[in-house]
Amino acid sequence: MTSTLPAVTTPKVPAQRRPAPEARSTGRTRPPERLRSSRSDLLLCGLLLAAILVVQGWHIADYPTLSDDEGTYLAQAWAVQQGKGLAHYTYWYDHPPLGWVQIALLTWIPSAISPGSMTVGSMRIAMLVISGISAVLVYVLGRRLSLPRWAAGLGMALFGLSPLAVVLQREIFLDNIAVMWLLLAFCLAASPSRHLWHHFGAGLAAAAGVLTKETMLVVLPALFVTMWRHSHRDTRKFALTGAVTACALIGFSYPLFALLKGELLPGSGHVSLWDGVKYQMSRPGSGFILDTSSGSYGVLHSWLYYDRVLPLGGLAGALLLIVTWRWSVTARALAGPALAVAILAAVAMRPNGYLPAMYIIGALPFLALVLAGGAASVAHAVVRRRRAEGEKRYVTGGRYALAAVLALAAGAYVVPHWYDGDRTALTADANKPYRQASHWLSTKVADPKGTRVLVDDALWLDLVHAGYRPGLGAIWFYKADLDPAVTKTMPHGWRDIDYVVASPTVRRDAKDLPNVKAAIQHSEPVATFGTGPDRIEIRQIQTAAAGGAR
Repeated sequence: MTSTLPAVTTPKVPAQRRPAPEARSTGRTRPPERLRSSRSDLLLCGLLLAAILVVQGWHIADYPTLSDDEGTYLAQAWAVQQGKGLAHYTYWYDHPPLGWVQIALLTWIPSAISPGSMTVGSMRIAMLVISGISAVLVYVLGRRLSLPRWAAGLGMALFGLSPLAVVLQREIFLDNIAVMWLLLAFCLAASPSRHLWHHFGAGLAAAAGVLTKETMLVVLPALFVTMWRHSHRDTRKFALTGAVTACALIGFSYPLFALLKGELLPGSGHVSLWDGVKYQMSRPGSGFILDTSSGSYGVLHSWLYYDRVLPLGGLAGALLLIVTWRWSVTARALAGPALAVAILAAVAMRPNGYLPAMYIIGALPFLALVLAGGAASVAHAVVRRRRAEGEKRYVTGGRYALAAVLALAAGAYVVPHWYDGDRTALTADANKPYRQASHWLSTKVADPKGTRVLVDDALWLDLVHAGYRPGLGAIWFYKADLDPAVTKTMPHGWRDIDYVVASPTVRRDAKDLPNVKAAIQHSEPVATFGTGPDRIEIRQIQTAAAGGAR
C-alpha cells in the first residue's frame, strides 16, 4: 500500500490584498524600517546633523544682526527665570507665553552658570538644540512619508543648510520652536504603528506648536490630512476625534488662563486677550507680495536674496505633487506637506495682509520635503518609463546615471550660491556695533543705577547685567509711550530720560512714539558705532531732569 503526500499549493492572494500595479512598480509595498533600527538611516542622518550643527553654530553670535524681537523673547524668558511674571513689563496678549517659557528652560543652565551671559548673542546657542531636533524630525517625517533614503536626506539638507534657513534658524524666534512641535505632530500622525496614542500625541504636539506661535494654526488642516491618510481605517474616527479633542483642550487653556485672570474681555485698568486679538487682526498690512512698492515685496526679496532654491523650488515641488496627485504614490504620500505649502503661500498672497520676515520659517520644512519629494517623483517617473519601454537590464544602471546627472546639474547651480551665503554666515560680524555700544554703556556711565536709558530689547539685558534698573533704568523704548506703568514714572516725558540708544530699530519706529521721537530730537550723539543705516548712536539728552548721569 502506498501513500502519497498532498500536493503543495501556493495560496491565492485575495485581489483586495494584492499590491496595486503602481505600488509594485515603485518597489515600496511597506513602510520603511524604523530609523533607530536602520544603520544606513542613522549614519546618513547623523552625518547631516553634524554638518547642520557646525554650519549653524559657527559664528552664531555675530551673524545675523541682532533683532528687537529676539531681545524681547529673551527678556521675557529672563523675567520667567527671575520669577517676575510672564514678561519684563506689563504682559499683554500679543503671543501666548509658552514660547518664551521654553526659551527660559533652554537657557536656564547657562544663565545659572554665568548670569551675565544671558544676552541675545550668547544665548542664540540654545537655538542649536531646536534646529538639531527639527532637522532630525524632517528626516524621520520624510522616511515615514515613504521617501527613499536619499530624498529624505536631501530634504534634511535643504532644511538645515540653505542660507535662508541658516540665517533664520539661528535667531531666537518663537517660530523656530513652534516648527519643532509641528514637525513632531506630523511625525506622530504619520507613524507606521498607527497606535491611537500616536494620534493623541500629534494633537498635543500641534497644540504646543500653536501655543508657541499662534500662526501655526493655519497648518493644522495639512496635519489633519496626514493623520487621515496614515490612520487605520477601523480606528480612524477614534484617532481623529482624540487628536482634535486633545489639541482643542490644550489650545483653550490660553483663553481659560485669561478668563481666570479677569483679562479675557476689555475693561478699565487691565489688558485683555480680546484687545490682543483685535490688534493682531487690525494691524496695518504690508501690501501685496508681488507689488514692487509694498513692504511684503521687500520681505520676499530678502528671502530670495539669501536663497532662491528652497522657496521657489519648494513651491514648484508642491505644484508638481498637487498636479500628479491622482497617479503618483509620492504625491499622495506628501499630500500633507504639499497642502501646508499651498496654505502658507495663499496666506502670504493676501492682497493687504501683514507679512513678517520670520513668516517663512513655518514653511521651511514643508518646502524642503516637497522639493525633495518632487525630485524623487521625477526620478521615479523616468525610471518607470524606461522599464515600460522594455529596457529592464539597464534600469538599475540608468537609475544611478540619472541620479548622478540630476545631482551634478543641481549642484552646479546650488553649491556656488549656498557657498557664498553660508560663508557670509560663518565669517561676517554684523553685531560688533551692538557689542561696542554695550561696552560703552557698561563702562562710561558713572552711575548706571541712577541713569535712565531708552534702548531696544536687543540691548536691554546687557544693560540690566551692567547694573541699570530693569524697567526703570533700562527702558524698552516702546514702553516710554505705550505702557502706563512706565509713563507714570516719567511725569516730564522725554526730559526724564538721560540717554537714548538710537539703533536702526529705534530710529525706524520713533516716528510713531512721541516721547522717543522727542528724546532723539533733543539729544546729541556722544558715541557712534558702525556706519550708515546700521550704525548705533548713543545720544545724551540735553535738557534731561537733574540727577541723571552726565
